[in-house]
Amino acid sequence: MDIDAKKAAVIFKAFCDENRIRILQLLQGGEKCACRLLEELNITQPTLSHHMKILCDSGIVTGRKEGKWMHYSISKAGIERAQEYLVSLKN
Repeated sequence: MDIDAKKAAVIFKAFCDENRIRILQLLQGGEKCACRLLEELNITQPTLSHHMKILCDSGIVTGRKEGKWMHYSISKAGIERAQEYLVSLKN
């Protein structure tokens, strides 16, 4: 696998923040509404939006709008892509 450095940087940026790691841990249990994430985290709504944009841009998390709320979940394909990048570095 050829590593696209820009794409890899976007993916791994998603893992480089304590709040984003906490968000991923919360999403391990399944899809969560942004309102639920805000209840669990000690951050503001704009800060959550910033982190969710980074996570979604990386492909690690997907979002869907339902009414006025966004619902987020971990993307299996995004996680597999990150794993493939790591494995390719090992080989």
